[in-house]
Amino acid sequence: MSANNDSFGKTIFVAVALCLVCSLVVSGAAVILKEDQQANKAADVQRSILIAAGVVGADEQADFGKLFQEKVEAQVVDFETGDIAKDIAPASFDQRQASKKPETSIKLSKGEDPASIKRRSNYGKVYLLKENGKLSKIVIPVHGYGLFSTLYGFIALEADTRTVAGIRFYEHGETPGLGAEITNPQWISKWDGKEVLNQNYKPSLKLVKNGADQTNEIDALSGATYTSNGVENLVNYWLGDKAFGPYLAKLRGGKHGV
Repeated sequence: MSANNDSFGKTIFVAVALCLVCSLVVSGAAVILKEDQQANKAADVQRSILIAAGVVGADEQADFGKLFQEKVEAQVVDFETGDIAKDIAPASFDQRQASKKPETSIKLSKGEDPASIKRRSNYGKVYLLKENGKLSKIVIPVHGYGLFSTLYGFIALEADTRTVAGIRFYEHGETPGLGAEITNPQWISKWDGKEVLNQNYKPSLKLVKNGADQTNEIDALSGATYTSNGVENLVNYWLGDKAFGPYLAKLRGGKHGV
């Protein structure tokens, strides 16, 4: 009986010890690789911005970090005023993290939240591209809920702030073959030249099921109504008065030096 107890105890000891060792190895690897993971994530964001703006193709290989530094100027925007927050360094500002903290964000009511984001940070980051000293593209981060996940992406506008130059979603958890078609190049190409703000500069995007034939319409994703509605809502929200709308108005008025 004693020998059996000793054997059982040794088995438990070995199992616990093995779990502890594995936990330490996994934790250590996570700490060691954290900087590399953050760098890869930042590089993917830069690549997505360049693709949305049409600087590089979706399958093109390049030194994205170098291109980003050469082509893109980041600005932090005060959503309430539309002014540039000159006391906040764009390189260190994380809009997604800011939206999670009560002291750096606001809670949205249901009526204020068509994109279902729940909280909106007080500031946002926008990206400008210039050619020969003149504004060429404005790239705006957008996110909102689809069917199963929050969709994260960028929409690039021409200098008129109304016309789409490109769009790219770089993170989502939608259904493959249905909602996940938001990354399909054929569907993305349908956005080029569409007008997402009307003549009064109000958000006017519509995703329609029966064939898009208006300048503000995009074909909805087949079999993915909730994802399509989510895309429509998130684009209209982030281009509206409660987000980047005031900034875009001042940009058109020449108040941001471009």
